[in-house]
Amino acid sequence: MHFYSNGKLLLTGEYLVLDGAKSLAIPTKFGQDLAVIPIKESQLIWGSFTVEGNCWFEAVFELPKLRLISATFESDKEENAEIIAETLLEILLEAKKMNPNFLNADGGFLVKTTLTFPRKWGLGSSSTLINSIASWAKVDAFRLLWNSFKGSGYDIACAQHNSPIFYQLIAQKPIVTPVYFNPVFQENLFFVFLNQKQNSKEGIVKFRERQQDFSNEIARISAISELFLKSKSLENFNELIIEHEQIISTIINLKPVKEKVFPDYFGEIKSLGAWGGDFVLATGNESTPNYFKNKGFETVFNYDKIIL
Repeated sequence: MHFYSNGKLLLTGEYLVLDGAKSLAIPTKFGQDLAVIPIKESQLIWGSFTVEGNCWFEAVFELPKLRLISATFESDKEENAEIIAETLLEILLEAKKMNPNFLNADGGFLVKTTLTFPRKWGLGSSSTLINSIASWAKVDAFRLLWNSFKGSGYDIACAQHNSPIFYQLIAQKPIVTPVYFNPVFQENLFFVFLNQKQNSKEGIVKFRERQQDFSNEIARISAISELFLKSKSLENFNELIIEHEQIISTIINLKPVKEKVFPDYFGEIKSLGAWGGDFVLATGNESTPNYFKNKGFETVFNYDKIIL
Protein backbone atom coordinates (compact mmCIF):
# COMPACT_ATOMS: atom_id res chain seq x y z
CA MET A 1 0.00 0.00 0.00
CA HIS A 2 1.14 3.49 -0.76
CA PHE A 3 -0.21 6.87 0.39
CA TYR A 4 0.86 10.43 -0.38
CA SER A 5 -0.20 13.69 1.27
CA ASN A 6 0.51 17.27 0.17
CA GLY A 7 2.27 19.86 2.26
CA LYS A 8 0.60 23.20 3.04
CA LEU A 9 0.90 26.95 3.30
CA LEU A 10 -1.74 29.21 4.86
CA LEU A 11 -1.96 32.46 2.91
CA THR A 12 -4.64 34.16 5.00
CA GLY A 13 -6.42 33.66 8.30
CA GLU A 14 -3.63 32.51 10.60
CA TYR A 15 -4.90 32.10 14.17
CA LEU A 16 -8.42 33.29 13.28
CA VAL A 17 -8.98 30.20 11.14
CA LEU A 18 -9.38 28.43 14.49
CA ASP A 19 -12.46 30.54 15.21
CA GLY A 20 -14.17 30.31 11.84
CA ALA A 21 -12.43 32.82 9.58
CA LYS A 22 -12.56 31.90 5.90
CA SER A 23 -8.93 31.30 4.99
CA LEU A 24 -7.02 30.82 1.77
CA ALA A 25 -4.72 27.79 1.91
CA ILE A 26 -2.53 26.27 -0.76
CA PRO A 27 -1.13 22.75 -1.07
CA THR A 28 2.52 22.56 -2.02
CA LYS A 29 4.50 20.51 -4.50
CA PHE A 30 6.26 19.06 -1.47
CA GLY A 31 4.69 16.41 0.75
CA GLN A 32 5.21 13.02 2.35
CA ASP A 33 4.99 9.41 1.17
CA LEU A 34 3.87 6.53 3.37
CA ALA A 35 4.49 2.97 2.16
CA VAL A 36 3.16 -0.11 3.97
CA ILE A 37 4.49 -3.64 3.37
CA PRO A 38 2.99 -6.70 5.15
CA ILE A 39 5.52 -8.89 7.00
CA LYS A 40 5.27 -12.23 8.86
CA GLU A 41 6.45 -10.95 12.25
CA SER A 42 3.79 -9.58 14.62
CA GLN A 43 5.43 -6.20 14.70
CA LEU A 44 5.00 -2.72 13.30
CA ILE A 45 8.46 -1.68 12.14
CA TRP A 46 8.53 2.04 11.40
CA GLY A 47 11.18 4.05 9.55
CA SER A 48 11.03 7.78 8.78
CA PHE A 49 13.35 9.12 6.08
CA THR A 50 14.53 12.60 5.13
CA VAL A 51 14.36 14.07 1.66
CA GLU A 52 18.01 13.01 1.26
CA GLY A 53 17.08 9.40 2.04
CA ASN A 54 18.56 9.25 5.55
CA CYS A 55 16.63 7.47 8.29
CA TRP A 56 16.06 9.99 11.09
CA PHE A 57 13.62 7.96 13.20
CA GLU A 58 13.02 4.24 13.72
CA ALA A 59 10.60 2.48 16.03
CA VAL A 60 9.39 -1.06 16.60
CA PHE A 61 5.97 -1.77 18.10
CA GLU A 62 4.63 -5.12 19.25
CA LEU A 63 1.32 -6.14 17.64
CA PRO A 64 -1.56 -6.40 18.31
CA LYS A 65 -1.02 -4.48 21.59
CA LEU A 66 0.90 -1.65 19.91
CA ARG A 67 3.49 -1.69 22.67
CA LEU A 68 6.68 0.26 21.97
CA ILE A 69 9.67 -2.08 21.92
CA SER A 70 12.43 0.26 20.76
CA ALA A 71 13.05 3.66 19.19
CA THR A 72 16.09 5.44 17.76
CA PHE A 73 16.37 9.02 16.58
CA GLU A 74 18.90 11.21 14.79
CA SER A 75 18.31 14.96 14.71
CA ASP A 76 18.75 18.14 16.74
CA LYS A 77 18.71 18.35 20.53
CA GLU A 78 15.15 19.64 20.82
CA GLU A 79 13.52 16.26 20.37
CA ASN A 80 14.21 12.68 21.38
CA ALA A 81 13.20 9.23 20.21
CA GLU A 82 10.82 8.54 23.11
CA ILE A 83 8.78 11.73 22.60
CA ILE A 84 8.46 11.16 18.84
CA ALA A 85 7.63 7.48 19.37
CA GLU A 86 4.97 8.39 21.95
CA THR A 87 3.43 10.93 19.55
CA LEU A 88 3.34 8.35 16.77
CA LEU A 89 1.89 5.78 19.16
CA GLU A 90 -0.82 8.26 20.21
CA ILE A 91 -1.84 8.76 16.56
CA LEU A 92 -1.85 5.02 15.84
CA LEU A 93 -3.84 4.20 18.99
CA GLU A 94 -6.40 6.87 18.17
CA ALA A 95 -6.73 5.53 14.60
CA LYS A 96 -7.23 2.04 16.02
CA LYS A 97 -9.84 3.36 18.46
CA MET A 98 -11.68 4.90 15.49
CA ASN A 99 -11.37 1.70 13.46
CA PRO A 100 -10.76 -1.40 15.63
CA ASN A 101 -9.87 -3.41 12.52
CA PHE A 102 -6.84 -1.21 11.87
CA LEU A 103 -3.57 -3.17 12.28
CA ASN A 104 -5.55 -6.37 12.88
CA ALA A 105 -3.88 -8.86 10.56
CA ASP A 106 -1.86 -12.03 10.59
CA GLY A 107 1.71 -10.85 10.92
CA GLY A 108 2.72 -7.20 10.92
CA PHE A 109 3.80 -4.26 8.83
CA LEU A 110 6.94 -2.54 7.63
CA VAL A 111 6.23 1.18 7.24
CA LYS A 112 8.44 3.71 5.51
CA THR A 113 7.66 7.44 5.42
CA THR A 114 9.63 9.79 3.20
CA LEU A 115 9.45 13.58 3.23
CA THR A 116 10.05 15.40 -0.05
CA PHE A 117 11.12 18.54 1.85
CA PRO A 118 13.46 19.25 4.80
CA ARG A 119 11.68 18.70 8.15
CA LYS A 120 12.63 22.16 9.40
CA TRP A 121 10.61 23.87 6.64
CA GLY A 122 7.34 23.39 8.51
CA LEU A 123 5.31 22.48 5.43
CA GLY A 124 3.36 19.82 7.30
CA SER A 125 5.46 16.87 8.43
CA SER A 126 2.81 16.09 11.07
CA SER A 127 -0.33 16.83 9.03
CA THR A 128 0.86 14.81 6.04
CA LEU A 129 1.62 11.90 8.38
CA ILE A 130 -1.78 12.09 10.08
CA ASN A 131 -3.60 12.30 6.76
CA SER A 132 -1.77 9.29 5.34
CA ILE A 133 -2.29 7.22 8.52
CA ALA A 134 -5.99 8.12 8.32
CA SER A 135 -6.10 6.91 4.71
CA TRP A 136 -4.38 3.67 5.68
CA ALA A 137 -6.69 3.16 8.69
CA LYS A 138 -9.78 4.20 6.68
CA VAL A 139 -10.79 6.84 9.25
CA ASP A 140 -11.65 10.53 9.06
CA ALA A 141 -8.39 12.51 8.96
CA PHE A 142 -9.88 15.64 10.54
CA ARG A 143 -11.22 13.64 13.47
CA LEU A 144 -7.89 11.86 13.85
CA LEU A 145 -6.13 15.24 13.98
CA TRP A 146 -8.51 16.67 16.57
CA ASN A 147 -8.48 13.54 18.72
CA SER A 148 -4.69 13.41 18.87
CA PHE A 149 -3.58 17.04 18.34
CA LYS A 150 -5.03 20.52 18.16
CA GLY A 151 -5.44 22.70 15.09
CA SER A 152 -7.90 24.05 12.58
CA GLY A 153 -7.49 21.21 10.10
CA TYR A 154 -6.63 23.41 7.12
CA ASP A 155 -3.40 21.43 6.77
CA ILE A 156 -5.37 18.18 6.48
CA ALA A 157 -7.52 19.78 3.78
CA CYS A 158 -4.37 20.78 1.86
CA ALA A 159 -3.02 17.24 2.23
CA GLN A 160 -6.13 15.99 0.44
CA HIS A 161 -6.49 18.60 -2.32
CA ASN A 162 -4.44 19.41 -5.40
CA SER A 163 -5.51 23.03 -5.79
CA PRO A 164 -5.83 26.13 -3.59
CA ILE A 165 -8.78 26.02 -1.21
CA PHE A 166 -10.94 28.18 0.99
CA TYR A 167 -11.05 26.57 4.41
CA GLN A 168 -13.51 27.43 7.15
CA LEU A 169 -14.70 25.87 10.38
CA ILE A 170 -18.47 26.23 10.81
CA ALA A 171 -19.96 24.65 13.94
CA GLN A 172 -16.71 22.68 14.26
CA LYS A 173 -17.16 21.17 10.82
CA PRO A 174 -14.54 21.73 8.11
CA ILE A 175 -15.87 23.42 4.98
CA VAL A 176 -13.43 23.00 2.09
CA THR A 177 -13.97 24.78 -1.23
CA PRO A 178 -11.47 24.35 -4.08
CA VAL A 179 -10.75 27.73 -5.69
CA TYR A 180 -8.84 29.11 -8.65
CA PHE A 181 -5.94 31.23 -7.42
CA ASN A 182 -3.63 32.12 -10.26
CA PRO A 183 -2.70 35.81 -9.84
CA VAL A 184 -1.57 37.64 -12.96
CA PHE A 185 1.32 39.02 -10.89
CA GLN A 186 2.52 35.64 -9.66
CA GLU A 187 6.04 36.33 -10.95
CA ASN A 188 6.12 38.98 -8.20
CA LEU A 189 5.33 36.49 -5.43
CA PHE A 190 8.05 34.69 -3.48
CA PHE A 191 8.13 32.31 -0.54
CA VAL A 192 11.04 32.69 1.87
CA PHE A 193 12.01 30.30 4.66
CA LEU A 194 13.05 32.14 7.82
CA ASN A 195 15.30 29.37 9.13
CA GLN A 196 13.31 28.69 12.29
CA LYS A 197 10.58 26.06 12.41
CA GLN A 198 7.62 27.21 14.46
CA ASN A 199 5.73 25.05 16.94
CA SER A 200 2.13 25.51 15.83
CA LYS A 201 0.86 23.95 19.07
CA GLU A 202 2.47 26.75 21.09
CA GLY A 203 1.07 29.40 18.76
CA ILE A 204 -2.45 28.00 19.16
CA VAL A 205 -2.14 27.93 22.96
CA LYS A 206 -0.97 31.56 23.09
CA PHE A 207 -3.83 32.65 20.83
CA ARG A 208 -6.36 30.77 22.95
CA GLU A 209 -5.11 32.56 26.06
CA ARG A 210 -6.45 35.86 24.70
CA GLN A 211 -10.10 34.72 25.12
CA GLN A 212 -11.52 37.78 23.39
CA ASP A 213 -14.33 38.35 20.94
CA PHE A 214 -12.73 38.69 17.52
CA SER A 215 -15.95 38.54 15.48
CA ASN A 216 -15.23 41.82 13.65
CA GLU A 217 -11.68 40.76 12.84
CA ILE A 218 -12.88 37.34 11.68
CA ALA A 219 -15.37 38.98 9.31
CA ARG A 220 -12.71 41.27 7.86
CA ILE A 221 -10.10 38.52 7.46
CA SER A 222 -12.72 36.40 5.69
CA ALA A 223 -13.36 39.32 3.35
CA ILE A 224 -9.63 39.78 2.75
CA SER A 225 -9.37 36.10 1.84
CA GLU A 226 -11.99 36.64 -0.84
CA LEU A 227 -10.21 39.80 -2.02
CA PHE A 228 -6.88 37.94 -2.25
CA LEU A 229 -8.55 35.68 -4.77
CA LYS A 230 -10.00 38.57 -6.78
CA SER A 231 -6.96 40.86 -6.69
CA LYS A 232 -5.96 42.02 -10.18
CA SER A 233 -2.91 44.15 -9.34
CA LEU A 234 0.17 43.82 -7.17
CA GLU A 235 -0.57 47.23 -5.65
CA ASN A 236 -3.96 46.08 -4.43
CA PHE A 237 -2.50 42.79 -3.22
CA ASN A 238 0.11 44.70 -1.20
CA GLU A 239 -2.61 46.80 0.42
CA LEU A 240 -4.42 43.63 1.48
CA ILE A 241 -1.22 42.19 2.94
CA ILE A 242 -0.62 45.34 4.99
CA GLU A 243 -4.16 45.33 6.37
CA HIS A 244 -4.06 41.61 7.15
CA GLU A 245 -0.73 41.93 8.96
CA GLN A 246 -2.02 44.85 11.02
CA ILE A 247 -5.13 42.94 12.12
CA ILE A 248 -3.22 39.84 13.23
CA SER A 249 -0.48 41.97 14.83
CA THR A 250 -3.07 43.67 17.04
CA ILE A 251 -4.67 40.35 18.01
CA ILE A 252 -1.51 38.48 19.00
CA ASN A 253 0.43 41.53 20.16
CA LEU A 254 3.47 40.88 17.95
CA LYS A 255 5.10 43.15 15.39
CA PRO A 256 4.64 42.20 11.72
CA VAL A 257 7.66 40.38 10.31
CA LYS A 258 8.53 43.21 7.90
CA GLU A 259 8.61 45.79 10.68
CA LYS A 260 10.56 43.48 12.97
CA VAL A 261 13.11 41.87 10.64
CA PHE A 262 13.01 43.49 7.19
CA PRO A 263 12.15 47.20 7.64
CA ASP A 264 14.26 48.18 4.62
CA TYR A 265 12.57 45.74 2.21
CA PHE A 266 11.00 47.46 -0.81
CA GLY A 267 8.01 45.09 -1.17
CA GLU A 268 5.52 43.69 1.31
CA ILE A 269 5.95 40.63 3.52
CA LYS A 270 3.25 38.46 5.08
CA SER A 271 3.63 35.80 7.74
CA LEU A 272 2.13 32.40 6.90
CA GLY A 273 0.84 30.34 9.80
CA ALA A 274 2.29 30.78 13.29
CA TRP A 275 4.21 34.07 13.42
CA GLY A 276 7.95 34.07 13.95
CA GLY A 277 9.25 31.40 11.62
CA ASP A 278 8.60 28.97 8.80
CA PHE A 279 7.79 30.60 5.45
CA VAL A 280 6.71 34.13 4.63
CA LEU A 281 5.17 35.48 1.45
CA ALA A 282 7.11 38.37 -0.09
CA THR A 283 6.01 40.55 -2.99
CA GLY A 284 8.79 41.98 -5.13
CA ASN A 285 10.71 41.54 -8.36
CA GLU A 286 13.76 39.83 -9.81
CA SER A 287 15.98 41.39 -7.11
CA THR A 288 13.92 39.86 -4.26
CA PRO A 289 15.85 36.56 -3.99
CA ASN A 290 19.17 38.42 -3.72
CA TYR A 291 17.78 40.72 -1.02
CA PHE A 292 16.86 37.79 1.22
CA LYS A 293 19.98 35.76 0.42
CA ASN A 294 22.12 38.75 1.34
CA LYS A 295 20.30 38.76 4.68
CA GLY A 296 21.21 35.11 5.19
CA PHE A 297 17.94 33.51 4.04
CA GLU A 298 18.97 31.10 1.30
CA THR A 299 15.67 29.32 0.68
CA VAL A 300 13.62 31.50 -1.68
CA PHE A 301 11.03 30.04 -4.04
CA ASN A 302 9.25 31.61 -6.94
CA TYR A 303 5.49 31.12 -6.66
CA ASP A 304 5.28 28.39 -9.32
CA LYS A 305 8.17 26.39 -7.82
CA ILE A 306 6.38 25.59 -4.57
CA ILE A 307 2.63 25.89 -5.20
CA LEU A 308 0.88 22.81 -6.51
